[in-house]
Amino acid sequence: MKGDRVEIVVDAGDTTRTYEVVASRAGRRVETAVRRGVVEVSEVTRSGSVIRTARFMANRVLALVEQPIPREDSSEKAGHTGRPFREDPET
Repeated sequence: MKGDRVEIVVDAGDTTRTYEVVASRAGRRVETAVRRGVVEVSEVTRSGSVIRTARFMANRVLALVEQPIPREDSSEKAGHTGRPFREDPET
């Protein structure tokens, strides 16, 4: 979802570097995968097309932090409080 992001902290010899991949538009998401010693972080559309990919050697990655945006509960979005709209005086 738009706003999802992943931070990658990589060992760069004598220092560390931080990279960030962000879902930049509505309907896009960020996916992570570890394959054959490589960490891949990709921004993907709803249909599954990859927009951009960041690849890092797994033995150089110090931290991989996924930061999803807070999702609203469907009851909060509709304004539902758990009680009927109109109280029935006979009950």
